[in-house]
Amino acid sequence: MSKHEEKYCPRCNAIFECKVDTIHECPCSTIQLTVEERNYIGQKLDDCLCASCMKALKTEYHNNNLKKHQDETLDKKIQHKIDFKTKPIGSLGILERLAKQICRVQNTLNPVLNRPSILVFAADHGIAQSGVSAYPTDVTAQMVLNFINGGAAINVFSKQHHLELKIIDAGVNHDFQKNENLIDAKIAKGTQNFLYANAMTETQLNQCFEKAKSIIDTMADKGCNVIGFGEMGIGNTSAAAMLMSALCNFPLEQCAGKGTRLNEEQFQNKIKILKQAQQNHAAPKDVYEALTFFGGFEIAQICGAMLRSFEKNMLILVDGFIATAAYLCAFNIQPDIKKLAIFCHQSDEQGHQKLLEYLQAKPLLNLNLRLGEGTGCALAFPLIQSAVNFMNEMASFDSAGVSNKSTEI
Repeated sequence: MSKHEEKYCPRCNAIFECKVDTIHECPCSTIQLTVEERNYIGQKLDDCLCASCMKALKTEYHNNNLKKHQDETLDKKIQHKIDFKTKPIGSLGILERLAKQICRVQNTLNPVLNRPSILVFAADHGIAQSGVSAYPTDVTAQMVLNFINGGAAINVFSKQHHLELKIIDAGVNHDFQKNENLIDAKIAKGTQNFLYANAMTETQLNQCFEKAKSIIDTMADKGCNVIGFGEMGIGNTSAAAMLMSALCNFPLEQCAGKGTRLNEEQFQNKIKILKQAQQNHAAPKDVYEALTFFGGFEIAQICGAMLRSFEKNMLILVDGFIATAAYLCAFNIQPDIKKLAIFCHQSDEQGHQKLLEYLQAKPLLNLNLRLGEGTGCALAFPLIQSAVNFMNEMASFDSAGVSNKSTEI
């Protein structure tokens, strides 16, 4: 262009005058930019911007650089504190990695785990009516009652490790009486059978996210800063496998497992049904559509709860296959969530190992569990607590008067 022409700012839609097309060329801005600032803005939007947006992105560039410098400084301080404990460098292995992650999340050298909790989300699945599970759908409601009455494995382990436990009715096909340990977040009495229809509507998915947000806000307001996520729902390994296949582009045979005690014939029938369901739907265009096609109300609420936990800067403890599938959905929406996630164990479901590898996640435990309920989170929690305790309570070489490794050769 040889003269100034009116353009719309691609960032805010304001009208402004400019005589070139891209930020890299622009000589007419009233905002002076260095080469580095211009390159940073150009990576975000190649089109020229109005002066107001250019100034905002220039400030963002410097804020990001400042945060990067602060993060690098904190990392060095954390590593120094770990390395100068009374031990050989690296000798606490995975606990050192955990301690460093938790310190980063909490932006401190003295991390604290406040009111650690387990949330178990429960819901029924329409696909269970097609014979993909060895158990009848009534078991979902029966197990929720077992949770409420304190008789399940997660009750035992939560009590053992002093974890607050809450059960969430995200969509169980049962009307429960009010109970202080049961949170009513029911969307409907189970999803639709995704062999024939979408599992849920877009409105129902949004309701899942809204209810999950409210639950996490309540936990955060009480001072909780670490939450483990568990689930219960007959048929939910099928929903998790469908989500994994859709979002990772893996064949269903690599995603689906035998769940709770399917024999080989039943497993092959499960694969056949899930493949038919996959053929009955178009390829989902994004994670939200994948959840409406194949998700469960408990999976969607865990996804939403993880996202809200990220926004609240809370540690996220990821349990087994279904919880990791929910995390996969959250990760697709907000990749930075990985910084706050601790993967507690690798389950015995064949799809879980492949999904963990896809996410480049390193689980703390491998106990051949395939129960769900958040049991892996509860069992891994003492290791997480140990990482915090050694960081806060273990003596340094200086404080203990112990000689450090000699620097002489």
